[in-house]
Amino acid sequence: MPTATLRSTRILLVGEADWVETVADALTTHTDAVVERAATAAAALETVRNESVECLLSEYALPESTGVELLRSVRAETETLPVILGTASGSEAVAADAIAAGVTDYIALDGQRVDVDDVLTRIERSVDAARETRTRRDRARQFDAIFEDSRTATWVLDPDGTLTRMNETAREMVETGVEDAIGEPFWALPWGPAAAETRADVRRIVETAMDGTFGNAVVTGAADETERVVDLSARPVRDDRGGIVSIVVEAVDITERVDLERDLRQSEELHRVTLNNMTDTVLITDESGEYTYVCPNVHFIFGYTVEEIRELGTIAELLGPDLFDREELAEEGVLKNIECTATDKAGREHTLLVNVREVSIQDGTLLYSCRDITKRKQREEALATLQGTARDFLYAETHREIAQHVVDDTASVLDVDASAVYLFDADDNDLDPVVHSAEMERLNGPLRAVHANDGGLTSYSFVEDEPLFFDDVHESDRLENRATDLRSAAFIPLGNHGVFVAGSETVAAFDDVTRELADLLAATAEAALDRVTRESRLREQDRELQHRNDQLTALNRINETIREIDQALVEAETREEIDHTVCELLTDDDRFAFAWVGAVDPRTDTIEPQAWAGDEQGYLDSRTFHVDETTDEPVGRAAATREVTLVSNVAARLRDEAWRKDALSRDYLSVLSIPLSYNELTYGVLTVYARTQNAFEGTLRTVIAELGETIAAAISAIERKNALLTTSMTRVELSIDDQRFVLSRLAAEADCTLTYQGGIQQTAEGSYVFVAVEDTPIDVVEMAARGLHSIETVHRISADSAGGFLRLGLSSPFLAIELADHGAVLRSVSANPTTTTLVVDIPESIDVRHITGLVRESFDDVRLQSKQTFDRSTERDLYSRVFDRLTDRQLEVVQTAYYSGFFDTPRESTGEDVAATLGISSTAFYNHIRAVQRTLFESLFDDIGVSAAQSAAEG
Repeated sequence: MPTATLRSTRILLVGEADWVETVADALTTHTDAVVERAATAAAALETVRNESVECLLSEYALPESTGVELLRSVRAETETLPVILGTASGSEAVAADAIAAGVTDYIALDGQRVDVDDVLTRIERSVDAARETRTRRDRARQFDAIFEDSRTATWVLDPDGTLTRMNETAREMVETGVEDAIGEPFWALPWGPAAAETRADVRRIVETAMDGTFGNAVVTGAADETERVVDLSARPVRDDRGGIVSIVVEAVDITERVDLERDLRQSEELHRVTLNNMTDTVLITDESGEYTYVCPNVHFIFGYTVEEIRELGTIAELLGPDLFDREELAEEGVLKNIECTATDKAGREHTLLVNVREVSIQDGTLLYSCRDITKRKQREEALATLQGTARDFLYAETHREIAQHVVDDTASVLDVDASAVYLFDADDNDLDPVVHSAEMERLNGPLRAVHANDGGLTSYSFVEDEPLFFDDVHESDRLENRATDLRSAAFIPLGNHGVFVAGSETVAAFDDVTRELADLLAATAEAALDRVTRESRLREQDRELQHRNDQLTALNRINETIREIDQALVEAETREEIDHTVCELLTDDDRFAFAWVGAVDPRTDTIEPQAWAGDEQGYLDSRTFHVDETTDEPVGRAAATREVTLVSNVAARLRDEAWRKDALSRDYLSVLSIPLSYNELTYGVLTVYARTQNAFEGTLRTVIAELGETIAAAISAIERKNALLTTSMTRVELSIDDQRFVLSRLAAEADCTLTYQGGIQQTAEGSYVFVAVEDTPIDVVEMAARGLHSIETVHRISADSAGGFLRLGLSSPFLAIELADHGAVLRSVSANPTTTTLVVDIPESIDVRHITGLVRESFDDVRLQSKQTFDRSTERDLYSRVFDRLTDRQLEVVQTAYYSGFFDTPRESTGEDVAATLGISSTAFYNHIRAVQRTLFESLFDDIGVSAAQSAAEG
């Protein structure tokens, strides 16, 4: 009974028929198979899916299914699992279905009787067949995997060397297609540039394989126009009887390996050259310290030849004893960066970094690599000093302090003793040697200031911003001091601050490391100088900002005061109220110590106090303030010059001016006097005193100065208001002998007599004036008027043989407008070639001296001819009411019409003529005339009605 094949084989029995139970008992009893049971097709299929079943035996009749249906389900999962179907009610149709479904074996039972040995044999045979099939498939897959390996080109040949098959890699290697190569001798393939030689090698190894022996050769082929080196091998394939059935040829591209070997050889040569020329030294010793290898470049560090190193003895003589702990090395395998000192052949001491490694090279066990870090050590020490210098720079507050630190630390950083720092003086355009070492003065002599453009080494380095290093400075054409004992020298600019100079009497004292350190020292100093400059500017800016903040605070306070003053000026009813309010507000809350307003007394030419407030302390009683433009006293000077006068420091020149002593004794440290002027008229002087110096600087002075004009404008407005309300008038007659007055100039130029007939303000800059011409033809006067710059336009209104009327357009305001701005009325003007007479009405509320002073300020040689007082209530009649109700344009139209003879009988000018003169349409002209007439009649009839009513009341 078979048992070996079924050892550990997992067999699934499906069904519950008696014969299935019998087979299960036999398998369990007589074999080492692992038996699984399933009652239904579904359970069996689940077992197949989840467990490694190697054979399935099923009865045909299953609950709710058949063995054939189970077979189909299993074949959907796997084609290699042996499936045996047994049935006691079999038929040819069942057998056909089972075979069609892929059954492995079919057992027809005689009822429920079963031949157990036959069943076990069939199971064993099915398992063996399945295993053999899997083995063949696995081998085929392995061969396919090997055959299709992209790294290996594979050809299969007939025993006679004819090509029967090749993989894709093989086709690419020989650059030929399948149809061209199959059936041809293998060695006849295209093998690249050296085809003849290569074919001979290929044929040799194939014939070796044909003789039953492995053949191998390295040949040169080509692919993609690139030469390749190929390792080619051929082996025979034998059948079961030992006969050769085929030959397998494999080729591996070893081009990269060949290249690597060549590179390795070149690298070895490079390492030999490098080892001979590098500055690090490599030594190999045995455990006793005896040298087994000495690097040829040992002289770079130690100055000895290889033979001299060996003669010194052990390595302890070179690097010193107890360089490392041997047990630690054994544990770590390598010890790195061991710092030690060694003395070279010339007796110079070197600082080394040594790495020690365990090796096994010939007889050597310890490898030492030595690196000279002497300069690096010196650089580290210099950098440590430089760090200390940088820390010192942090606490330096002046450029000179920084320069001193640079000179003090140059010797330890650069290992040269001569040094100096030149700082640039922008005012003199000089480089001044602010600090230098004693060695610099010993070698070079006394240092002098250098002009920035003198072309020497110091100035050149500074101007061009270029560091200069010299192994021997005497070789430079720019050397200023040819007697200097300096040889090595460095000139390094410190930005915009100056130049750092260092040197030595030794030639070539500056190597690369020293130059780098010098640049670093200079850069650190430059940064420190920048910091000091920046901090100095920041402090200055802070002071300026604080000063501006103080000014702004003061300005805000004065602006608040001025707003209060502006409001008070609007509400003020009298001049006295204005003066007192301004003084009180300026000194309120201690804004200023003292303020007062004074008016000029023309009789005594002094300034008399009118109002004051603040801490006066009897100052006004102690002084008499004279109008004097030569005085240093601000009140009198402002009154005389009509300009703002400021004394920022009362204490200055204390002995020169008595008023300063009186002011200083009252703690008045600065003074500002502002003339109260408006429209060429001065109403006095406002003077403000402060308890600090420079209290009125900048914007504050401007603001208070503008306040003077505001106060004067308010005073003028009150005077004009009072002038409108008063009925008492003073009429003055003035004579003028000044051709700056336009009518005087025109009368002289035309040799005529002119009479002012009224005028109208055209713009803020100019006016229309109507004048009557006598004694001269109108065209002569008209021509003369056109020749004057102060007259822009001339219109003839009417003319006769001895004169006529003109309308003159003036380029600047007429005197009547300036007088009206101050409450006075220009009643008449008469000008002839020699004299001009003005008649002006001045309200009682306005000081006559103000008005006459205004005229005198405008013209020279003004004389008062007469002055009389009258009550204008009698004149407040129809004339005033009519003119108050007319617009400027209406007045201009009706005056032009009147003087043109429009209202004469017969008319001298038509409405169209007048309209053309005015540059308006005739319709607009008539509209204006009717408006004036209506205004005139309304005023007339209102007067008639009032008179009638008064008469009736009196009757």
